[in-house]
Amino acid sequence: MPRRTATLLASTLMLIALLCAGVLIKVPYSEMSPGPTVNTLGDHDGEPVLQISGRKTYPTTGHLNMTTVRVTSADYKMNLAEAVYGWLAHDNIVVPHETLYPDGKTEQQSTQENAEEFSQSQESAKVAALKQLDIPVKTQVVVGSVFKDSPAEGRLHAGDVIKSVDGTAVKKTPDVAKLVTRHKPGETVTFTVVPVKEAAAAEKAGKEPTRTEDVKITTEKSDDAGKARAIVGIQAGTDHTFPFTIDIKLADVGGPSAGLMFALGIVDKVTPGDLTGGKFVAGTGTIDDDGKVGPIGGIEMKTVGARDKGAEYFLTPKDNCATAASDVPDGLTLVKVDTIADAVKSLDKIRKGDTAGLPQCTKG
Repeated sequence: MPRRTATLLASTLMLIALLCAGVLIKVPYSEMSPGPTVNTLGDHDGEPVLQISGRKTYPTTGHLNMTTVRVTSADYKMNLAEAVYGWLAHDNIVVPHETLYPDGKTEQQSTQENAEEFSQSQESAKVAALKQLDIPVKTQVVVGSVFKDSPAEGRLHAGDVIKSVDGTAVKKTPDVAKLVTRHKPGETVTFTVVPVKEAAAAEKAGKEPTRTEDVKITTEKSDDAGKARAIVGIQAGTDHTFPFTIDIKLADVGGPSAGLMFALGIVDKVTPGDLTGGKFVAGTGTIDDDGKVGPIGGIEMKTVGARDKGAEYFLTPKDNCATAASDVPDGLTLVKVDTIADAVKSLDKIRKGDTAGLPQCTKG
């Protein structure tokens, strides 16, 4: 066999071997890519994303799109060839599997966690939007959940309104843990609560509940990492009562990152005029009850997805700005926001065409 032919044959066999290895060798990585974007002012799957009743709403134009990231599932086993392709592709990111699924989380666990975060983000978006509009929202601390086989099981119930602990009024959720941990394990703590059925009946009737109960619980020692402390076995939460009904209809989406865009959509719908002036604005960011915007993951994927759909401006959490600004899609302006008030001010500038005054993201 001529040397040239032998060399070609050997090279071909080596290439085939490498390709087979690339397909067969599994690597501990996952992939992130741009996901769908949805206009919070519009419809999705045939129904409005934001449905408001009991309050006058106004026509809106333009876009306030929330953005998403598509990720490979927890049980997907990426091969070496896919990882190399993902590293080379501009619009995809390959990351260690544990980055997306820490502590060995299963697909089901991750989905459940994302669903809970999404639900909480909707509540915070409603609160933040109404506070931005100076519309009062009633807030109260409740028993969010009761852990099985804990001292509180059978004594407190999810939805009970916590008025005080040991006679000290409870104003915010963290107050509960602070007051309980003043005790030593084995001591008794007294919760003054409005039972969930009483609270629900009063809310339905539009009245303040009048009956409370004192519930005495013997604390036990925590068994988690860190310094031992007294616990009763509940997770405190926050319950809001809104002056009108706001429903957010968006299936197959998880996580907390749409909070800012939901809040802005609500503000736009319940105020005259429109926030965008007909412009295509997208964005992302968590939001808390006070309107503070927090950072999210996958910002590079979200800006790509938004620009692909036609966005001209992207509302970017302040703490994501440096990363986002390192690779900005052509034609997209990154607008830095730290609160919902910042976002509303920037939208006002966009609507008026005063874009030179926008707070833009910069590298570093």
